[in-house]
Amino acid sequence: MPLLEVKHLKTYFFTDDGVAKSVDDVSYTVDRRETLGVVGESGCGKSVTALSIMRLIPDPPGKTVGGEVFFDGKDLLKLPEEEMRKIRGNKIGMIFQEPMTSLNPVFTVGNQIEESILLHQKVTKAEAREKAIEMLRLVGIPAPEQRYGEYPHQLSGGMRQRVMIAIALSCNPDILIADEPTTALDVTVQAQILELINRLQHELGMGVILITHDLGVIAETADKVAVMYASHIVEYSKVDEIFHNPIHPYTVGLLGSIPKLNVETDRLMTIEGTVPSPVNFPIGCNFNTRCAWATEVCYKDEPALIEHEPGHFAACHHWEKVKAERPANLVEA
Repeated sequence: MPLLEVKHLKTYFFTDDGVAKSVDDVSYTVDRRETLGVVGESGCGKSVTALSIMRLIPDPPGKTVGGEVFFDGKDLLKLPEEEMRKIRGNKIGMIFQEPMTSLNPVFTVGNQIEESILLHQKVTKAEAREKAIEMLRLVGIPAPEQRYGEYPHQLSGGMRQRVMIAIALSCNPDILIADEPTTALDVTVQAQILELINRLQHELGMGVILITHDLGVIAETADKVAVMYASHIVEYSKVDEIFHNPIHPYTVGLLGSIPKLNVETDRLMTIEGTVPSPVNFPIGCNFNTRCAWATEVCYKDEPALIEHEPGHFAACHHWEKVKAERPANLVEA
């Protein structure tokens, strides 16, 4: 049984402009010590899926209208809020986007780490303080005793991100959801953060959901990849399959837009057009207005996410044609 299993999840936002189907029939699994990379353009539903798992969607206007999220044999969407609080931040940790806005500016970073420890573990205030300092040391923050008493604005962006990781890991969770954990960080700091998550994953035996738009990060860290576009997963497989055998036009476009050192070309591949509005998705395939392989059926029937090859799922009517006609050497060896 997977550690976490998301089945046919649907989360909609009910607005004055109409119903925004931000997550529509999303399914994936995560095992212990496994990293699932979730990749796609901004607005495709990556973060909303994660917030739906944690049951942090603001209601109104948002609402999870369908699906199941099984963790430890329980459907998280059906648990009473009191029981969900015991899991959120304890069994399932989350590193949120934008640490400067996710951290409370009027409390010290030590207080904010302690809060989670005191809420979920039977420890004294002194023991919680020691654990908080230990977590700061664990995530590589120098002089942790000093940083414990400092406020978020006194720390650099990389340090604030490490504090977010310390909070997420303070209760030794079984699942870590990392939502764009390296956005806006220097390349060297990005590498340190990813190495830290990988090391702690193996030490603690966690499953990790890594949400990012950076395919380079995915290639280095993920075991499986879910490619999302316009509220759907359009391709889902092991990381090597996604990079070396993509069978969905959107994945082909993403991989083709990566600069390559050993290939001389005047222009990179581009994906024409823009992501459609979630309140007005096109009829048929959501990618049909941007797809070079689209035919009449793509404008009529929405393709289902089907296993076309062993362990390799794609939502495309013309996956065989895409596979045959896609450019060679989409990624460097």
